[in-house]
Amino acid sequence: MSEHEHNHSHNHVHGEDCGHDHSHDEEIVVAFSDEEGNEKEMVLVQTFDVGEDVYALLLERDNPEADGFILRLEEEDGETVLVNIEEEAEWAKVEAAYNELVAAQSEEE
Repeated sequence: MSEHEHNHSHNHVHGEDCGHDHSHDEEIVVAFSDEEGNEKEMVLVQTFDVGEDVYALLLERDNPEADGFILRLEEEDGETVLVNIEEEAEWAKVEAAYNELVAAQSEEE
């Protein structure tokens, strides 16, 4: 999964108070703009913990097969925001945890 192509730092997540375990009936959509200013709707499909931090996997609403984004969830002024993973060491830990999660889910199927 390639993640280092996004250019957004804080995006507010509305419609949740992120205690995780998002109901599959409730779709959380976040709008992102790319370098050319084109807006894409991304759907939060999963959250997972790495240490004490929580991360969110977002996939493009109209193209779920495209590469997604993994962003850190943080509380800021009482709201949940999505934050870029800037440091390579953090990204390496998150990518390893995500790959383990995917492998575990594949084994369950």
